Amino acid sequence: MELIGKIIQVLPERSGTSARTGSEWRMGSYVLETTTDRFPRKMMFEVFGSDKIQQFNIQVGEMLRVSFDIDAREYQGRWYNSIRAWNVDRNLNDPMVQAPVAGLDTTPFGEPVAAPMPTTVPEAAPFASSNADDLPF
Repeated sequence: MELIGKIIQVLPERSGTSARTGSEWRMGSYVLETTTDRFPRKMMFEVFGSDKIQQFNIQVGEMLRVSFDIDAREYQGRWYNSIRAWNVDRNLNDPMVQAPVAGLDTTPFGEPVAAPMPTTVPEAAPFASSNADDLPF
């Protein structure tokens, strides 16, 4: 999967030592806001590994195409999602980045449309009762 957007926040980096292997690990977290949608959406994603963090070198304000995988894991009976980026592309010579989504109506509710006027007016149906005090229900 991939999204195109602007990096609006770089979160503090996390690091630690793996309990299973004993090796060091680093993880960077970033918030991307889409720019091609009618209603911008935000996504927090992670980059795992020192080499990838240095290779991508993501900065606030950059326009990026982020390719990512979504995965879920269970911990003590609860499920958690993770979004991990596997590629970041700064070459955005794509017309979709420069222009809004094709065919997207940018007005809030579209242009007002006049309802067609009826050509004949139907006659009112007479009540079953001739008594003026009777209600029709």
